[in-house]
Amino acid sequence: MLGYCHEDFSEVQRIFNHNFDKYKEIGSSLCVIVDGEIVVDIWAGHKNKNKTEEWSKDTLSIAFSSTKAALALCAHMLIERGQLNLKEKVTKYWPEYGKNGKEETTVEMILNHSAGIPALKTKVKEGGFLDWGYMVQLLENETPFWEPGKETGYHMMTTGWLIGELINRVSGKSLGDFFNNELAKPYGLDYWIGLPETEDDRVAEIIPFVPSPNDKPSDFVTVFRNDQKSMQRLSLTNTGGYDYNTKGTYRAQLGAIGGITDARSLAKLLTPLAVNSGDLLSQETIEKLSKPNIRSPIDSMLLFPTNFSNGFMLNMDNRNTFKGEGGSFLIGPKAFGHVGYGGSSATFADPEFKISFGYLTNKLGGEYLINERAQSLINATYKALG
Repeated sequence: MLGYCHEDFSEVQRIFNHNFDKYKEIGSSLCVIVDGEIVVDIWAGHKNKNKTEEWSKDTLSIAFSSTKAALALCAHMLIERGQLNLKEKVTKYWPEYGKNGKEETTVEMILNHSAGIPALKTKVKEGGFLDWGYMVQLLENETPFWEPGKETGYHMMTTGWLIGELINRVSGKSLGDFFNNELAKPYGLDYWIGLPETEDDRVAEIIPFVPSPNDKPSDFVTVFRNDQKSMQRLSLTNTGGYDYNTKGTYRAQLGAIGGITDARSLAKLLTPLAVNSGDLLSQETIEKLSKPNIRSPIDSMLLFPTNFSNGFMLNMDNRNTFKGEGGSFLIGPKAFGHVGYGGSSATFADPEFKISFGYLTNKLGGEYLINERAQSLINATYKALG
């Protein structure tokens, strides 16, 4: 392990190292910032499966759905500027979206996963995920799985284009350019939504999860296996051959799943919200992000209870109800953030404790939210704060 860890957070460091022994972590990085000061910034392991390249201070990895925290921040910046309004219909900004049952969809419905387009029914062409204009047209022509606003279902892939196109329409910039100019550069982040070719060699190889025959299937997996037309099946298979380990994917502006960064930048992005500095979002907005906007007893996509503010995951404790591991995200009652597919990442801001947190790994698990690797680090962080 390399990097820096304040002595008060020595248990966090111990658990980080322990994860390599107990869970066979391949490569990982972790950053914790308290009241604007870095107290943990550590990394270890390897950036490739064959363990021939060490994970260094400058290694980048795909954040998967933790990218949604950056996506939501971009939207909330435009909301505060008056360029977007949560209660307005999407058609005010994106007229072509208003057809096939989506006419009444609001901006807020897209941010809180109630828009009814958690997956695509129309077959996505090969390479379609890498073609922004094509994906936007598909979404314009889609018919929702439910009447917008009537259900909640995690939009794991589609939210990137839905929110991203709104950002494009009102700012005149692509999602990647807006994020780079408004957040990454001003805050000194090594974070990209659309990676430049010059940075390719720094990116860690993502190592896929290999399920065991003895794994107990969750409700999501059961539906995925048995219903070819289900949103669960379509969300993960109707992707135009999406492959996270390709240069084309690095280059694409995949706002829901494709951010490429390090743990340090994941934490730094949310630091202004954790310390409530007011230079990124107002105190009023931060307070709203800390409170549930929509709490679903059963998420129509994930098939377990979820808890969201507009664009962010909140504390979700499903330990007593979820079949298997990875159905929870245990953070403070006023914290908000996001997690990435297969336990690949986790990030959150907690204004109550003034902490921001970023974690990345390149070894995927079979979980939907996070697994014990990340959760144990979160638990140790809170414990260190007293």
